[in-house]
Amino acid sequence: MTSSTPDGGPGTGGSRNAQGGSAQGGSGGARVRRNRGSTRQKLFGAAVTLIAEQGFSATTVEEIADRAGVAKGTVYYNFASKNELFEELLRYGVELLTADLREAAGSTARAGGGRVDALDAMVRAGLAFIDRYPAFTQLYVAELWRTNRAWNSTLAVVRQEAVAVVEEQLRGGVEEGELSGEIDIALTASALVGMVLVAALDWKAFQPERSLDDVHAALSLLLQGRVGGCARPR
Repeated sequence: MTSSTPDGGPGTGGSRNAQGGSAQGGSGGARVRRNRGSTRQKLFGAAVTLIAEQGFSATTVEEIADRAGVAKGTVYYNFASKNELFEELLRYGVELLTADLREAAGSTARAGGGRVDALDAMVRAGLAFIDRYPAFTQLYVAELWRTNRAWNSTLAVVRQEAVAVVEEQLRGGVEEGELSGEIDIALTASALVGMVLVAALDWKAFQPERSLDDVHAALSLLLQGRVGGCARPR
């Protein structure tokens, strides 16, 4: 997991070579990696907030650097371009969501719950993620509708990774007889992910007085009735 930034964006240590490449091992190398991770968290937090406020095209590298409190050159040291910064932000954020979904399903299984229970736990985990990172989620949903971005292929891959976690639970439920074999697994998985995203964004934008428990309870009833209700009699 990772810490959240104050701006509502997920932070990450990233995957590019560490700053000060000569310090690769020992405590010095670890310190460099931590410092670089902290810098990238600041940049991600600044980028996600600015882009959510004014759009990708209108946001400049200078503004991202100013908001993050670093020099413009620091942005280019960590990322080859603004496009790369945003692509890595999208990638990491969706991977973080996927990890949260997997953990929710795994915890449910370890506690002896069924597949529908796991799906319900994943709904709650998705809502909790969006509650922590509303600006990132807003950007992610907006980018799903765009077709002219350099990162479209990357976004498609990481989106499928998240959907695949839901598909795994649906497929297991069908194989074990907990769910009906008539379920369209791929479409149902996408629908469940979409339901959580849209419902959560509506919650944050128009019904912020509702609690996470309240929103989860409403979606849980929908899940239990439309998916759990398809179970074959044993």
